[in-house]
Amino acid sequence: MAVLERNNNLSQRMTQQLGRAIVCGDYSQGESLPTEADLCEEFGVSRTAVREAVKMLSAKGLISSRPRQGIRIMPEEDWNIFDSDLLRWSLEGNPSMRVLKEFLQMRIAIEPEAAALAARFARSERKQAIGDALERMRVAAENTENELEADIDFHISILYASENRFYIRMRDFTRTALNVSIRHTNVIKANPDGVIEDHAKVYHAICSGNAERAKNAMFLLIDEALGFIEQELEKNGDAT
Repeated sequence: MAVLERNNNLSQRMTQQLGRAIVCGDYSQGESLPTEADLCEEFGVSRTAVREAVKMLSAKGLISSRPRQGIRIMPEEDWNIFDSDLLRWSLEGNPSMRVLKEFLQMRIAIEPEAAALAARFARSERKQAIGDALERMRVAAENTENELEADIDFHISILYASENRFYIRMRDFTRTALNVSIRHTNVIKANPDGVIEDHAKVYHAICSGNAERAKNAMFLLIDEALGFIEQELEKNGDAT
């Protein structure tokens, strides 16, 4: 049992290290990875740990392992970017503004409709969860980490309040990406009271059952954040 647990820990460690290296561009797409024996030596793990790591990275769409073809890195369009590990790896360190822009573009296609659904269908306890998160944002004041956690919970609570199973399943992906994107956009906006006021508009529209107002308020909230990211890209000469 102890040996099995150790192998699992080693394979998890290798998965994290190798997965991050692939996503961050340390290896080129289409490139072959080192042989199994070389990977054992590089990461200091057994063949069993290497095979488990390869299996996990294959499931994420990062690599393909076939007999006589070795281990190859898959094209980026085959990667499962909804996987929370992949998203976290791509956002760690100095995240790409382009990745944040694409994430916000996706949010603007989903969250306004989720807010509208919440206004129509949310149960009282779901609305309470949104209100509690908003109140925690107010109370957090100068505590950046507490405010960030409350802000994320606000958006996740709206996904739940939509009462739509597909939106709810976006929670892990959304939580991972928001943990990075909010840090950037709130610093750029530099108006904590304005941030809370914008969120309050969404909350009050949901509570009043006004689906159109909830949808518009959420759209404006995310559109402003998207505008901040686009401005940063323009400053860096990358507005595409």
